Amino acid sequence: MANPSVYLETFGCQMNELDSELVTGSLRALGYRFTQDALAADVVLYNTCSVRELAEQKVWSRLGEMAQRKARQPGLVVGVLGCMAEREGAALMKRMPVVDVMVGPGELDKLPGLLDNAVRTRAALADEIEPADAQEQRPDTSGLTSARQAALAGNTSRRSATLAAAADTLELLDLSRAVSPETLGPSRSAYVRITRGCNKFCTYCVVPFTRGAEVHRPPQHIVDECRKLADAGVIEVTLLGQTVNHYRFEHGASVTLGGVVQPQKGRTYKRGESQTDAYAGLNVTTFADLLRMIHEEVPAIRRLRFVTSYPRDFGDDVLTVIRESPRICRYLHVPAQSGSDRVLGLMNRGYTVGEYLEFLDRARAILHQPEIGRPLTLAGDIIVGFPGETEADFEATKRLLERARYKNCFIFKYSPRPGTVAIDRFVDDIPDEVKRRRNNELLALQNVVSDSVGREFVGQTLEVFVQGISRRAAKAKVRAERVSIGAVGLTIGGKSVGSQDDEGCGDQGACSSAAHAQLATGDEPAATPDEPVQMTARTDGDLIVLFDTTRPADDLMGTVQRIRIDASRTLALHGTLV
Repeated sequence: MANPSVYLETFGCQMNELDSELVTGSLRALGYRFTQDALAADVVLYNTCSVRELAEQKVWSRLGEMAQRKARQPGLVVGVLGCMAEREGAALMKRMPVVDVMVGPGELDKLPGLLDNAVRTRAALADEIEPADAQEQRPDTSGLTSARQAALAGNTSRRSATLAAAADTLELLDLSRAVSPETLGPSRSAYVRITRGCNKFCTYCVVPFTRGAEVHRPPQHIVDECRKLADAGVIEVTLLGQTVNHYRFEHGASVTLGGVVQPQKGRTYKRGESQTDAYAGLNVTTFADLLRMIHEEVPAIRRLRFVTSYPRDFGDDVLTVIRESPRICRYLHVPAQSGSDRVLGLMNRGYTVGEYLEFLDRARAILHQPEIGRPLTLAGDIIVGFPGETEADFEATKRLLERARYKNCFIFKYSPRPGTVAIDRFVDDIPDEVKRRRNNELLALQNVVSDSVGREFVGQTLEVFVQGISRRAAKAKVRAERVSIGAVGLTIGGKSVGSQDDEGCGDQGACSSAAHAQLATGDEPAATPDEPVQMTARTDGDLIVLFDTTRPADDLMGTVQRIRIDASRTLALHGTLV
């Protein structure tokens, strides 16, 4: 099959979005074409998330639809990528024979070879099978099983540092990243991975099992990737990792294979141990060092941000670098997950509420400078209805929400996830109606807090990074089509990038800021072509700003502009270009 067309749908967090971008680039280089029409594609790929039940339910539904289509088109190739593939393993293919290729998040560099083989095999064998009529039984395609392949990390995902370096070829996927206007889109914003995996083993989370142990990329690889992105016109970079502030690279222990310096396994910190203490006397690049390197060596990056931070082991060295670096955004996404010490213990979060609040106070003391236009804004994650959560525990979480004063918080009902410690250790004893009530109460409380935070910015003039047109303006341009702001060739979770319904991945953050801009506009009447276009932008602190303009949207997208804030709503600020 010459130049097969590919439909790629991504579920989950920013890490999955980046994985999809890297996969897209590697497949484009081999001649694959991408389409946003699943029905027109020769290859359908789903990049999956296992953290929330809703995300998996969507994938099972999509696979059911593809099974019906494959009955009529035996040559169709279907692949499942990401955490769901890793967690389900061979059971997924057994449950869904429609799946030809499965690739875990730690083996995505192997996708091109597996997919090429599946496409060739399916095309050759499907020629021997008469397509079934829509009303007939599915034809016997048992002869096509040779096209079904999987690349999963399995029990090798937590091997020793030396073995990991020798076998880790995933770094090549990041190093070969395709950077072009076609792959980056018009937003001039990009993600860069600095760590993979996680060592925390929170009892509700499957990420350590699906993405493996914590692995840190060589700092020069990261800096070079940022420089390459900047040369292509990117002005905002977001560094990604499950626990970005745990980044470290020990140069004396580095391993070079084939001329490439390999990533390193992360170490587990002792309770109360800082990075300064942990690496005293060693030739180590810490997270603070990495931030400073990127800021100083790639000045074309006008905004440098990162997600997600783990509240323990976050040293003052990082906060000081942020304070001294004008292009590093003063925004911290720091999940708390609960306001109860007892529940945090059951979750195995590794800190108390007091320690969490101490970090927030320390961060504000160092970084919050509204008098010079550099306020610190915070975001968090909360899980309600964790097994055993009492009303007293829930009230404690409400008090934490009021005390933390997040600009926004991603709030989820607990759902038992196969493969986690919690599903085996605890009974899911909180009724769903109680989870819904607590969830709604927290959302209402957070709306009050968000409104209070937003009103503090009214009357100020802020620099904003323009992302694109708002939902209202998009509806005016493309009435019945899905609109993805800042994405090219990708449909994330079946909707715009970062929709509130997207399922977060661990502590990565559930959705991108574009979602809040879309939600803030509501279902307002579509603008007519003669009216100003409403656009959405983000402040240094990740606050959404909506503004109307008569200037061409394409001229503003991906630029930094100054906006006078005229009003605040719960989910967005509203302003005027100055």
